[in-house]
Amino acid sequence: MSSLFASETPRPLADRLRPRRLEDVVGQDHLLDPRGGLGRMLAAKRLSSMILWGPPGTGKTTIARLLAQETDLAFEPLSAIFSGVADLRKVFDRARERRTQGLGTLLFVDEIHRFNRSQQDGFLPFVEDGTVVLVGATTENPSFELNAALLSRCQVLVLRRLDDAALETIVTRAEAELERELPLQPEARSTLYALADGDGRYLLNLVEQLSTLPNEPKLDAAALLGVVQRRALAYDKSREEHYNLISALHKSVRASDADAALYWLARMLEGGEDPSYVLRRLARMAVEDVGLADPQALPVALAAWDAFERLGTPEGDLALAQATLYLAMAPKSNAAYLALGEARELAKQSGSLPPPARFLNAPTKLMKDIGYGKGYAYDHDAADGVAGNDGFPDQLARRELYRPVERGFERELKKRLDWFAKRRAERGAS
Repeated sequence: MSSLFASETPRPLADRLRPRRLEDVVGQDHLLDPRGGLGRMLAAKRLSSMILWGPPGTGKTTIARLLAQETDLAFEPLSAIFSGVADLRKVFDRARERRTQGLGTLLFVDEIHRFNRSQQDGFLPFVEDGTVVLVGATTENPSFELNAALLSRCQVLVLRRLDDAALETIVTRAEAELERELPLQPEARSTLYALADGDGRYLLNLVEQLSTLPNEPKLDAAALLGVVQRRALAYDKSREEHYNLISALHKSVRASDADAALYWLARMLEGGEDPSYVLRRLARMAVEDVGLADPQALPVALAAWDAFERLGTPEGDLALAQATLYLAMAPKSNAAYLALGEARELAKQSGSLPPPARFLNAPTKLMKDIGYGKGYAYDHDAADGVAGNDGFPDQLARRELYRPVERGFERELKKRLDWFAKRRAERGAS
């Protein structure tokens, strides 16, 4: 009786439109075409264990189910969130039993990164001896979240977020299933894809909401935003997305792309990033990528930090925006960054060489007698302020460590360094 009623229960649109063949999966042609990773496995009729890594709603579960179907393997699904060691033992016992009958098992583990290290190690003997073909799904970078031993036994396949063409295919299929068009104007349809953010499952949930509306009036983009609930941007302050976005912000600033830098800043702030973290990184960009090409870059970054601490959000967010734009538009030089690295390497190689005796103070007679301060020329006594002293240890040949670029203020600094070097050569020789 219960199964009868269950058959009459309305199924979600996402479930009704779940692909029944691998050819129906959208947006992952790079894996499924004959030259792709999965395409080659299927052509060879040999499925190896794998990790499907990609954003939510890109088809990881569907692909795993269809792989089992295509290769005649029993499909054993588990969620790492709701399953434990006891559940795994049951699956492995059933897989062993099937193997005695000449049958194989595809073990699909959703959110596999949620299993701890020892639980992940538990898969190894069953993957190695072929008891199961493991297909793990994760939204997190496997390099950080999965054991190296498990990764070495699995092929990592990267699923892409669905582009607008794939999302359009999904909506077209949904309209055919619903036997009606969505009440959307063309620009609202584009907005719908932007709201889905590459997630096919979320897109179908939005379509299901819209399917309850009348055919007229057709919604424009603003009306659509008023009807559907906008979800939070995908962002995790402690995981890979955090590092991906700060990398994009930093490299946009380095590339002098002010608009892109402002976009990535907004993405981080909208995702809930701690502004203090961004401000620390802006200060780092000022010293690492702008340097002395614009000596005002660091004061600007520090002033933005101070302003934010005084104002808070949202007013203080403007300080972050101004600093980001200033750094992006500033001339760039990493000459100081490289110079410090070379100086440290030289310091390691040269050991504990003493400063030149002429640079040492001699407050006692003994120190004067052994040569401290002897031969030192007081720079302020020279008419141009340069007496020609060489500050390197006597046992170490001079090295050019700081090499200013021909950009921004460093162009002027290069002229100064060249002039100092010329005076040092002339007066040192004399």
